[in-house]
Amino acid sequence: MAARPLPAESLTRRPLLLGQVEGAQDVVSMAAIVPKEEGLISVSEDRTVRVWLKRENGQYWPSIYHTMPSPCSCMCVNPETRRLSVGLDNGTISEFILSEDYNKMTPVKSYQAHQSRVMMVLFVLEMEWVLSIGQDKQFTWHCSENGQRLGSYRISAGACGLQFDVDTRHVFIGDHSGQVTILKLEQENCNLITTFRGHTGGITALCWDPVQRVLFSGSSDHSIIMWDIGGRKGTAIELQGHNDKIQSLSYAHHSRQLISCGADGGIVVWNMDVERQETPEWLDSDSCQKCDQPFFWNFKQMWDSKKIGLRQHHCRKCGKAVCGKCSSKRSSIPLMGFEFEVRVCDSCYESITDEERAPTATFHDSKHNVTYVHFDVTRVWLLTSGTDRIIKLWDMTPVVS
Repeated sequence: MAARPLPAESLTRRPLLLGQVEGAQDVVSMAAIVPKEEGLISVSEDRTVRVWLKRENGQYWPSIYHTMPSPCSCMCVNPETRRLSVGLDNGTISEFILSEDYNKMTPVKSYQAHQSRVMMVLFVLEMEWVLSIGQDKQFTWHCSENGQRLGSYRISAGACGLQFDVDTRHVFIGDHSGQVTILKLEQENCNLITTFRGHTGGITALCWDPVQRVLFSGSSDHSIIMWDIGGRKGTAIELQGHNDKIQSLSYAHHSRQLISCGADGGIVVWNMDVERQETPEWLDSDSCQKCDQPFFWNFKQMWDSKKIGLRQHHCRKCGKAVCGKCSSKRSSIPLMGFEFEVRVCDSCYESITDEERAPTATFHDSKHNVTYVHFDVTRVWLLTSGTDRIIKLWDMTPVVS
């Protein structure tokens, strides 16, 4: 597949703010767009579950206001069944059924899923399973028909990323140590498939594309990694475009675009319909691999050559260990995931063409502290919720083709 950089006009387009909702007394933990309606569902640390419907005057008003016994940490809504699963700070998952007009919600059952805060919950309609991860380092799954716990698996650290593939019954779990765990889930047991890591910080978000069979992981190290699970070649593509930790990821399957949000409020739309390249491994050397000047720990060469040792750097394009003089240039390398300018050696700088420097992502400022995003692919709407207690609804049509 040939690289197709973004057309120039797309770089100036911006998401359109359709509206915003205020009223939560604490952080909005998670929110979602109401299917086929002009409305939102939100859960908050103020212990409330709210359904906001748009009125004739254009304002959003709560048609449902329900108080939970503990702060709400996460939620999952299934559009087919209107089943709302709410994870709580006390480890409980509470389920409700929303009425067709979204003016009433009826309690169904509760699961004592964890010993502490529920970090993520997923309802899998095909299996009638409720999957969850918690701060207690446990992954659990329950039968949604009878409420019975089917099993659990202890992971190495507290987790905050959870995804599920229906076809293979694979569960993907990302934890604070930076590790991704893949489990094969059966009715009453699970098997460990593999674990892998690539981030220098903890994983903060996961997103699974079942069509291309790739997993995206976001981290506190400000980076995103695309893992080619289906190709079975161990390919990992790095994306660098945020100045703060990644808070949430969403994928637009129809246009092959990844939407990422950072703690700094930045929204980045990545064009994944290009042939991206893996970043090289950083090479080890006791001297500059361009000019052979010794690095400061290479005492023998420093003594023999009567030269002062230099600090070691690495070229982001070739991975060679180089000194500052031989890597004085900076360049973006979008096809390697570097949308910002990074250090490259002088020879690599000369080899990078203007086409290779063409952006493959667009950058937008949400102007609030985003904690979670939800993307409605049918209407091309994006919802962002934040620590500032505000929910914003965006029309992404100008930037998501």
